[in-house]
Amino acid sequence: MKKAVKITDGIYRLGANIENGDLFEGMWPIPDGVSLNCYIVRGEKTALIDLVEDWDSAPSDIEDQLASIPVESSDLDYLVLNHIEPDHTGWLEDFIKKAPQVQLVTNKKGAALIESFYGITENVKIIDSGDSISLGNNKELLFHNIPNVHWPETMITFEKESGILFSCDAFGSYGSINDSVFDDEISEKEHNFFDVESLRYYANIVGSFSKFVLRAIEKLGDFDIKIIAPSHGIIWRENPGKIIERYKKFASYMEGPAEPEISVIWGSMYGNTEKVLHSVIKGIRSESVPVHVHHVPDEDVSWALASAWKSRGLVFGMPTYEYKMFPPVASVLSMFNLKHIFNKKVFRFGSFGWSGGAQKDFEAATEKMNWEFIDPVEWKGKADDEIHKLAFERGSELARMIKGQ
Repeated sequence: MKKAVKITDGIYRLGANIENGDLFEGMWPIPDGVSLNCYIVRGEKTALIDLVEDWDSAPSDIEDQLASIPVESSDLDYLVLNHIEPDHTGWLEDFIKKAPQVQLVTNKKGAALIESFYGITENVKIIDSGDSISLGNNKELLFHNIPNVHWPETMITFEKESGILFSCDAFGSYGSINDSVFDDEISEKEHNFFDVESLRYYANIVGSFSKFVLRAIEKLGDFDIKIIAPSHGIIWRENPGKIIERYKKFASYMEGPAEPEISVIWGSMYGNTEKVLHSVIKGIRSESVPVHVHHVPDEDVSWALASAWKSRGLVFGMPTYEYKMFPPVASVLSMFNLKHIFNKKVFRFGSFGWSGGAQKDFEAATEKMNWEFIDPVEWKGKADDEIHKLAFERGSELARMIKGQ
């Protein structure tokens, strides 16, 4: 039987790993899984903070861990729902059948979503920023709304005595968690993994709402935070400031400047664009600027999105396809627009057959993204030596711009 993990007296982490190959939010690959974390806070009364979806045996994992404390469903007084997205609430209807006495705690917008998703209107306690619930035995839950991080109803729960911030999706990460759930228990290699996966999670899930993330982080300065316990990823007890600063840095990338790096997104039909790609990359590397290369459609947009989020410069390599952009690259560009990959320095190159058109289509698609462009390189059919030389020069030009910013 899986056991709950004690964080401090009366407070426990319950968790499940999703490792069945499903896509997160129905579209983001999670080859290394993702954790779903819930928390028990016990005073004279008992609160469960956040829930899980009925996904990959998660409910049975949570039930096993509740029993290990032990806590029965009938022992629960409150279920705090910081965020109503179904990965945190999908089990709600069946859970309430096991614990009909439990009072749901959420804000006004959360209550409306609970009704919309699950038809539940009874036994719902609506709170607002600054409200609190005393559980007795010096356990008190304080609530604060952090709207649009990343849904409009999102809130955080803070337990005053322990200084634990239950942050739900804020400060989260992709990646399964095994026996070591705390930041001071994992290796440097594992920290590096969660560093990468927290960026990909941020760019995929939260990035569009970076202005709201920065507002929320500013507000968190009012709390004496000793531990951060998110709903996805490791618990930060040794250095909670590290994940706060990481998210602050991620959020700052939207307005820029980001890191002095270049992300290359490319696709090629018959190899004519691909051959010139190598000249562009050589030009970038001649200036000792890090470059990250993403080939579509072979690679999911999830990784290109994370890479582009933190890079100052972008390169798009694509041929013209029926007077328009090559569709796999156009699809990536659409996602970049949706996820607010703004304020970048950009270069585009690509071949065409009987007619061009990709560049005009590219310019129209990016006109509201506040990108600064250098001159594109286009050619008909096979590139000659002059095109390769020009592509090298454009790559090095972009790299110099990145370094000079």
